[in-house]
Amino acid sequence: MNIRHLTFRLLQVYVTVVQAGSMSEAARQLHLTQPTVSQQLKRLTEAVGEPLLEGRHGRLIPTEAGSELYRASREVLGRFADFDDYLSALRGGERGRFSIALVNTAQYVLPRLLGPFSQAHPEVDVTVHIGNRRQMLTRFERQDDDLYVFSHPPSLAHAVAGRFLRNPLVAVAPHGHPLVGRERVAMSELLGERFLLREPGSATRMLFESWLQEQGLSLGATLQMASNEAIRVGVASGLGLAVLSEHVLPPEHPDLVILPVTGLPIESHWQFIVRRDRRLPHAALGFLRFAEGHLGECVEPRFLANEIGDLLVGLAAEGVARA
Repeated sequence: MNIRHLTFRLLQVYVTVVQAGSMSEAARQLHLTQPTVSQQLKRLTEAVGEPLLEGRHGRLIPTEAGSELYRASREVLGRFADFDDYLSALRGGERGRFSIALVNTAQYVLPRLLGPFSQAHPEVDVTVHIGNRRQMLTRFERQDDDLYVFSHPPSLAHAVAGRFLRNPLVAVAPHGHPLVGRERVAMSELLGERFLLREPGSATRMLFESWLQEQGLSLGATLQMASNEAIRVGVASGLGLAVLSEHVLPPEHPDLVILPVTGLPIESHWQFIVRRDRRLPHAALGFLRFAEGHLGECVEPRFLANEIGDLLVGLAAEGVARA
C-alpha cells in the first residue's frame, strides 16, 4: 500500500460509499457527482493495491481488505472528528488554560467571578498569582501571565486595559472613635492620629498620598503594615486609622466604622490588563467574555463599571485576541 497517496477525503468518500451501499447515494450525501466518487474510489483502490468493494444483491459490499480499511478509516476519521470537537471547544474558551495575576486587594473580589466561571467551564485550568503591586509589576514586565488586574495600571505602552469594577477608598476607624456619628469629618481633623499604611508602591497608598498632596495635606505619625488584613485588625484594635478599599471590609464589620470624610471616597477602578505583545489564549478570552456577561450577577450593582466589552473590541483591533 502506498500510504502517501491516501488522504482524509478519500477515506471519507470510501466510508460514505460503504454506509450508503451505492456510489449514487454516496455522491448525493457528499454533494459530489457520481463520476467524481467513482474516480476517488479508483484512486483509493490503486493506493491500497487490493479490491475494496464488490457488488452483491444490488449493493456495494466491502471485500475482506475493504472491511479492514473501513474499520481503520472509521477509527482515523473518528479520532480527527474528536480533535475537531476539541479545537471547537478550545476556540470557544470551553477548555485550555490561562494565568491571571492579581494585586492583593483584588483577591477580595475576583474569586466571585472565577468561582462561577470554573463551575461553568470545568475543563479550563486557571492559575492565579496574588501579590503586592511591585511583585505584580515584575510579572507584568516579564510577561509571565495572560491577564493582569491592577487598580492603578502600569504603563499601557505595550498593553490594553478595561475597567470592570469600582474600587472606592474609604477612611476607617475603630467603632469607639470619638468622631463616629458625625455627619461630616474633615481630613484635617484626622491628621494628628496615626495612620496605618501599606508598603511604598502599594496602589492604595499611592492614591491616598496623591489625594493628600492635592488637598495640601500631609500625614503625621504612620505605621507600615504588611497586609490589608493586618491593617484592618490594627484599626479595629485602636492602633490607628486607615484608608482602605471598601472591598477589604467584610459585609459585617462591627469593630470598624467608615468615617464620612469630606472628599472621600477616593475613586479608583480595577482593570483587566492584557499585553499587546502576547497572544491571548482562547480560555483567557473566554473568561473575559464570561466576566462581561456575568459581572452583574457576581458583585453588588453599585460597584459595577463594566467596560470589558470595549476591552474585547480593543483586543480584536490589536490582533491580540484570536478569532
